[in-house]
Amino acid sequence: MDGLLLDTEPLWGESMLRVAKKHKIPITIERFKETTGLRIYEVTDHWAIHYPWEGNSAKDVADEILDDIIANSKKSGTILKGVEKTLKLLKKHNYKIGLASSSPKHMIDALVAHFDIAKYFDVITSADIVELGKPHPAVFLHCAASLGSKPNECLVLEDSVNGMIAGKAARMRVIVVPDELHFDDPRFALADGKLRSMEDFGLDCLNC
Repeated sequence: MDGLLLDTEPLWGESMLRVAKKHKIPITIERFKETTGLRIYEVTDHWAIHYPWEGNSAKDVADEILDDIIANSKKSGTILKGVEKTLKLLKKHNYKIGLASSSPKHMIDALVAHFDIAKYFDVITSADIVELGKPHPAVFLHCAASLGSKPNECLVLEDSVNGMIAGKAARMRVIVVPDELHFDDPRFALADGKLRSMEDFGLDCLNC
């Protein structure tokens, strides 16, 4: 969802820094790389171990970050270019569509409702209902099973390296749509295809 459907990815950092500063947790942008790909509750657990603070628990801090990111996303976020066109195209041709995100379900539900895109998805799966998040393939496998599809029948659209790895580990084809800053990351060579934006998606991509 974040970074592929909605331009909310940068807002995570803003919310994390804002809440960390409030609780006097010594987190910097440079330290974000320590927790790249982890779910938010895993992130604050990491902070509690390596940068302990007094007061609110790691769970409470994570909940506060989520409240902040949801509010900020509703205020400042938008649907990325080409997303609705792609969803309408797939629906028109009767493809099943699943949303598999590392974000907590209540955040996913709040934002897909706010941006009025819930109607396009047959299944919405959050990584908080499986044991492990991306790059583990569990969220994609759970989503496929909920769709009634086999992994090798699925195509994953992802914007991140960890998401790409999760899709490939699930034995699915993967097309990546990285942001401009990371577009030339050599690790994306693992993907079956790469697009500049969702505006470049067409039905031919299903046969990558």
